[in-house]
Amino acid sequence: MDKPMHDSLSIVAQLLLLLPFVLACFMYMIGVIYSARRQRRWSILRTCSWSAGCMLAGIAVAGPLAVLAQHSFFFHMLGHLLVGMLAPLLMVLGAPLTLLLRALPVYYARRVSWLLRSRPFSLFTDPAFATVLNIGGLWILYTTGFYEAMHQSLLLHIFIHLHVFIAGYLFTASMVYIDPTPHRAGYRYRASILLAALAGHAILAKYLYANPPAQVSTSEAEAGSMLMYYGGDFIDAVLIFLVCLHWFKAARPHSQQAGHPITQLDQ
Repeated sequence: MDKPMHDSLSIVAQLLLLLPFVLACFMYMIGVIYSARRQRRWSILRTCSWSAGCMLAGIAVAGPLAVLAQHSFFFHMLGHLLVGMLAPLLMVLGAPLTLLLRALPVYYARRVSWLLRSRPFSLFTDPAFATVLNIGGLWILYTTGFYEAMHQSLLLHIFIHLHVFIAGYLFTASMVYIDPTPHRAGYRYRASILLAALAGHAILAKYLYANPPAQVSTSEAEAGSMLMYYGGDFIDAVLIFLVCLHWFKAARPHSQQAGHPITQLDQ
């Protein structure tokens, strides 16, 4: 691999990438406090899930792992699994939108509810769109010159990492409805898109095994692609379990009687 960014630029990139996750964790804790003040206690498990997701994302973009990822495709792929798959899954399970609606005054909660019903939001939460953004972005990153270029450019380095996280979060949120989602896709539709996404991710891992990115050695490519394949399978298995679990619960007659959080908010 070509010489990575200068150390000072690398430190700047790490700090800029770490800041959003620190703020996200801080704002979440403020939401927990405000929810408690309204005498609506928030789940400790969801708080731990969100905090763990923020921590893992922070570890992936700043610190020793981020430095190693500049020189090693294996550690780069480990960071990819953390910031693009595991951290988004844990943060989605933290139900941040539900917490936000509970913590806000009714007037502002109604505004957020209106935003959730908007057309742009429906596009970003559509499983097909989120899959193209997520898996398609990875194909572009690793099969073009972007992977090599991201180690030379501060702005591109930051942009790609943020894209990987945001795309991973949108993909996970579009498959597993933990937060209020007015534009709910059917389970068959989500399941078919999920299978296509898993196939796209697995095929990319196999492709990288045989066709390493520029400046990546064969041994590094093999180790990194195997980590991508098997590590991705482990996280995907959790996602499949959650989709199937929700599908099973939705098939119960009593589940149809439960009101939707956003609908209840407007009553």
